[in-house]
Amino acid sequence: MRHLVAILLVLLGGCAGTPQLPATPDLYSDAAFGPPSKPVDTSDVFTLSPAMREYLHSPAFQSTLRTRGKEHGLLEALYNGSRNGLKLDYDATYTRNAAETYRDRAGNCMSLVIMTAAFAKELGMTVRYQNVLLDESWSRSGDLYLLSGHVNLVLAYRLPDLLSGSDPERALVVDFLPDQRADRRYTQPLEEEDIVMMYQNNRAAEALVQGKLDDAYWWARAATRSNPRTALAYNTLGVIYERHGNLAMAERAFRTALTREPENAAALRNLQPVLLTLGKTEEAKEVAQRVARIEPIPPFHYFDKGVTAYRNGDYQEARKLFEREVKRAPYYDEFHFWLAATLLRLGETDEAREQLALAADTSTRQDTRSLYKAKLAHLRQLGMR
Repeated sequence: MRHLVAILLVLLGGCAGTPQLPATPDLYSDAAFGPPSKPVDTSDVFTLSPAMREYLHSPAFQSTLRTRGKEHGLLEALYNGSRNGLKLDYDATYTRNAAETYRDRAGNCMSLVIMTAAFAKELGMTVRYQNVLLDESWSRSGDLYLLSGHVNLVLAYRLPDLLSGSDPERALVVDFLPDQRADRRYTQPLEEEDIVMMYQNNRAAEALVQGKLDDAYWWARAATRSNPRTALAYNTLGVIYERHGNLAMAERAFRTALTREPENAAALRNLQPVLLTLGKTEEAKEVAQRVARIEPIPPFHYFDKGVTAYRNGDYQEARKLFEREVKRAPYYDEFHFWLAATLLRLGETDEAREQLALAADTSTRQDTRSLYKAKLAHLRQLGMR
């Protein structure tokens, strides 16, 4: 992945069912980091803003609830594009809390789950959270490699509603995945503390991508304390220490992650170059062998080879390599974009347009969607001449 240090961040993955383990105080190095730019506070993650309460009590919202029922009425009012609906967009730029998601009318799956849960709880519904087990979904920013998971929620009536005759089978799964993978999902139950921890870990990862190491540290620290039993936040904390130059603390964090999940490829891949730099050569070799057994073909393997072929002018080889990466990761926009560029070089304009449309459809960021759509419009204009 990287020749020196592979940076892997699991943004939304869950670890339900692992043993309860306490936080490890000697994993923290508070004095090495400056204060966060804003308070690291999750007390308002599910808090409704005044504007949200006003919308909830509006005549149009209440009418939708009466007409459609609580669960379906809530979704109709929030997402289904009705005349009075919010018309929210999927946007993975950063993870918002409930109020920010409502304000911006946009969010990633975590943000949309949080905002929906906030409204549902205010309406007296039971909310259950689920970790959705999908094929790994990779992205990267610079030399940071990001592994994204997915969460959804289930809405149901509280006990008083059930006693009054509501059918418990009316519990409704709400999923914001912007592609068709949700149709073949397997799930694990999550507690609300897991959602809070994932929110904190996302914020840490997003700060890290922006180079804000102090903010990243305090968010990751909070995540490890919110749910000490999961490897997720310890891996992120280790990445932050590595970026900060504290390799001994990075090693400690990665090893802690591995006590939670011994076969966690992200933590192993991060640990290996840290051990190598610290002079623990033999152990680094052993870890590298473990990674090769768990993950013989790393993410972006064919893509990076495809970029090299493209830049060398070998477009037929680039096409083959990009197609292999698209086949194993069909929901990552950058792979479709590079395949489109290669097809253009080969003079296959129609196929290039198809790949560019897929890039726009699979992008999780509003700015890149707009860029792809602009390029696609330009190609369509050329095709009409």
